[in-house]
Formats: sequence, structure tokens, C-alpha cells
Amino acid sequence: MATLDLDATRLTAPEHQRQLRRAVIASTIGTAIEWYDFFLYSTVTGLVFAKLFFPHSDPWVGTLEAFAIYAVGFAARPVGAAIFGHYGDRVGRKSTLIATLLLMGLATAAVAVVPTYASIGIWGAVILTVLRFIQGVGVGGEWGGSVLMSMEWARNDRSRGLIASWPQFGVPCGLFLANLAVLVFSQMAGDQFLAWGWRIPFALSIILVGVGLYIRLGILETPVFSRLVAERQVDRTPMLTVIREYPKEILLSAFARMSEQAPFYIFTAFVFSYGIGTLHVSRDFLLTAVLSASVLSFVSIPLCGHISDQIGRKNMYMLGAAVTGIFGFVYFALLNTGSLTIIFLAIILSLIPHDMQYGPQAALIAESFTGRLRYSGSSLGYQLASVIAGGPAPLIATWLYGTFHSATAIAVYIAICAVVTLVATAMMTDYTGKDINAAGAYERRT
Repeated sequence: MATLDLDATRLTAPEHQRQLRRAVIASTIGTAIEWYDFFLYSTVTGLVFAKLFFPHSDPWVGTLEAFAIYAVGFAARPVGAAIFGHYGDRVGRKSTLIATLLLMGLATAAVAVVPTYASIGIWGAVILTVLRFIQGVGVGGEWGGSVLMSMEWARNDRSRGLIASWPQFGVPCGLFLANLAVLVFSQMAGDQFLAWGWRIPFALSIILVGVGLYIRLGILETPVFSRLVAERQVDRTPMLTVIREYPKEILLSAFARMSEQAPFYIFTAFVFSYGIGTLHVSRDFLLTAVLSASVLSFVSIPLCGHISDQIGRKNMYMLGAAVTGIFGFVYFALLNTGSLTIIFLAIILSLIPHDMQYGPQAALIAESFTGRLRYSGSSLGYQLASVIAGGPAPLIATWLYGTFHSATAIAVYIAICAVVTLVATAMMTDYTGKDINAAGAYERRT
């Protein structure tokens, strides 16, 4: 039985505006904390895990093994989407978001105390894999709830792109915090970074979880879900229902993310192993460059979400996909110059094509599903991409470079992802500026 504060349906206009601000802030900060946890693992994978948990492997094989564990977190995301999508559409967005934050934070903090290969052999990698899976489950349930917590408080249909982009803003915040934490403790620990320095940023997750819980406990449930409860429209089995009624929208949402998600993890995770192993640049230089790129995203993500409200969600998204397909070749050409200035520039620019898609993406996907199934449908479509795009991307990039000994092969992979995205997005329906909660708007399948 769904439980919530039904006062959300009886707020005055000023009160609604205050709740909108609180919901946006709570979603953005909470999402930033969860992505700090997830990106922290991503950053440390290329710097630490291959050395500490697979020390007897060839460096290339060790990197592949470390990224294989990294990919487990992505494989777990659809599981989290299914579990928390169900409860998000059954008991509410707010309570589900609190649960995902706790799960993610505790799993991340536990990584700080995992023994290495030198202490317990391969069991260290096994424990790391289990914790990575739990992380993935938490993130799998987080995205849909944070987007809906913001978007469903929107007061009109003309600003959903901007409002829904703010939880997306949590991604560069999390990326910034993760890289900053690793950079700070890398410098503090120095030669002892592999011994203990890398563990401290994971332990700090406990403090961030406390902050996130305090913020999220202070917001109301969304008006959309409040209305569903009041009108007794809450679905008993939302995940099964959305799979039966919206299979096309789920699959298109997943494939539309190919050119957004796969290149992103090449630009922010694989770049560490490539930069250190092939370009022979320092760990701290790469951390600083990725950190700087994330700062630029603070502006570009909400800006692109806002532009999508003006020119249409699909138009903005497809433009970003086309730019990404071309940029992959430019990116590796710039990296391979060997110039620190140009490498830094390449990394700074790498997130702009991503942000052109990521800004409008939340609204594009969430608008494709009716309110009673929106958490389940949008979460499942969004997180399925983790299995085909984000998770395998660094692994595929490492394998391509090790096989062909050329970054051009990776650029071709990015271009193929862009083509898949363009085709999938072209087949989606654009709901920019339309009433997505109108009676009968989505119930045509029933």
C-alpha cells in the first residue's frame, strides 16, 4: 500500500514553488552523492585495482580484469531498476530514494576496508565484485526517482527539460567530487597512495550519506504520485505492467543512450589507463583534467536541458549524438599528439558532446511513460543501457587497443554507438511542451 503526505495535492502556488526548489535541490545533491560513490570506483579502477587485486597478471590483462569487475556494477543496474522501480511506483518516489542512498553509501564505504590480494588472495577481488554489484543495484534505482522527484513538481509543461536536467547535474558534481577526493589524497599520501591513500575517499562516503539523508527526509512526495494514490490508480505490479505495455519505449530508451553512455566512460574511466600506460602522463594530471571537464558540465548540462525546451527534446539529443560520433576521432587525435596542453584540452572538451545528450535525456525518457508506470519504465529503459553501453565500454576500449594497437578502433566504436543512438532516437515520440499527465494520453495500450 502506498504511503505519502497527501498535502502535496493541496499546496498553494507559493508553497508549490518552494517544494519544487526543495525537490530539485534534494534530487541534485542526493544524486551527486550517489554518483560520487559510483565514479570513485570508476576512477580508482584504472589507477589502483589492477595493481592491488590482480598483481600477478600481465598489465594489459590486469586492466581487463579490473574493468571486468567495474562492469559488474553496470550489469547490476537493471536489477536495481526492477526492484526500486517497482517500489517507486508502489510506495512512492521519496521513500525509494532514501533506500537507494543508504544502499549505495554503505556499499561504497565497505570498499575502504576490502583486503587486497596480498592479504587474502583472490577473495579480495570477490568481495570487491559483490560490493560493486550492490553499488550498481543502488544506482539502478536512484536515477528514475531523482528525475521524477524533480520533474513531477514542474508547474507547467514548458520547463520539464530544464527541471529534469538538474538531477543529471548531479553526475558532473559526483565526478568532480570523486576526482577531487582522489587527487587530494593522492597528493597527501604520495608513495603511500596504493597502501592506504585510495581507501580514504571511500570511507568518506559515510559522511556524505548522512548529509543526503538529512536533505531527502525533508521533502514531500510528488503531486503526480499523490494524485495517483488519491485516485487509487497505483498499479499492483508496475514492473510487469510496463514491460507488457511499453516494450518499445523501454528498448528505444536503452539504445538511445549508446552514444551518451559508452563514450562517457571511455572519456572518464578508460582515459586513466590509456593516459598512464600509453601516453605516459601522470595520474594527478589526468585527475585534474577530468575534474576540470566536470566543472564545465555544471553549465552545459542544465543549459542543454533548457535548450531542449526551446527546440525540442529529440532535435537537441540527435544533434549531440551526431557530434559525439565525429568527436571520437578528434579526441584520440588530440590525445595522441603527446602535448600536455592539447591532451588537457581534449579531456576538457570530451564531455560537451555527452552533455548535449545528457541534459535533455532525463525528460526525453521519463516523458515516454505514464505516471503510474513512470518510475519503473524510465528506470528500466535507462539502466538497460548500462549492460550494452556503459559497463562494457572501458572493457571494449581496452580490448580494441590491445588487439589493434590503435585508438582509431576505439573512435570507430564510438561512431557506431552514435549511429545506433540516432536511429533509436528518431523512432521515439517527442513530448516537449505537451501535457504528459492528461487523461488518456498514455492509456491507449490498455
